[in-house]
Amino acid sequence: MSTQWRVADVVSSMPETDTARTIGLRAAGLNGNLAGQHIDIRLTADDGYSAVRSYSVARASMDETLEITVDELANGEVSPYLVRELAVGDHLEIRGPVGGWFVWKPTDTNPVQLIAGGSGVVPLMSMIRAHHASENPAQFRLLYSLKSPEAGFYREELLTLARQSGKLTIDYVYTRKVPEGWPAAPQRLTAETLLANILPKGRAPDVFICGQTVFVETVAEWLVQAGYPAESIKTERFGGTGGTG
Repeated sequence: MSTQWRVADVVSSMPETDTARTIGLRAAGLNGNLAGQHIDIRLTADDGYSAVRSYSVARASMDETLEITVDELANGEVSPYLVRELAVGDHLEIRGPVGGWFVWKPTDTNPVQLIAGGSGVVPLMSMIRAHHASENPAQFRLLYSLKSPEAGFYREELLTLARQSGKLTIDYVYTRKVPEGWPAAPQRLTAETLLANILPKGRAPDVFICGQTVFVETVAEWLVQAGYPAESIKTERFGGTGGTG
């Protein structure tokens, strides 16, 4: 973990949705990152005012490069610039990668249940990619709750990884709009739907949940009530505490 600020070059930029963008960064001195970690980004205005925000890393690596996916927040101070203005060749101040608890390593052998709300899929995607690149045979399952199909990140890549690997299963819940031909109406995630679309507690999965604070706390409570051991559940949340965007 690095606590010093360093300058990173923007080496790639690709839209994920109408309001989200994946940004590739390269910074001298980085020594890779673990799946699930995050970095801090600092923007400083001409008058000296600065804002710092944390963003999950979307792809684990062993070198000086990393990717983040940023979702633009209304009235945000940082995310609109990163999504709408930042360009390849620009520079950013970054710190990290940070975090050693909400991570997955290829040496972990338990089956894994990932549960994402909206842009909370970003660190879980890093885990999925690291798992796919490894020889780890553990089963991965992702439950992805979205407002609409258009709001989903990495959709084509997720479908490809699920087809190619036999180690990944993906389940979607749409809360406001469903894809054409979807067999169910839009619905909020319920405890019943959750438990019907995740690895059973008898498989003793490691569970990673990421999303807005209310989503994460509600899902974690449902799991504990259903008998999943609290120590097997790891959470990462955003929103509702200030300092976002």
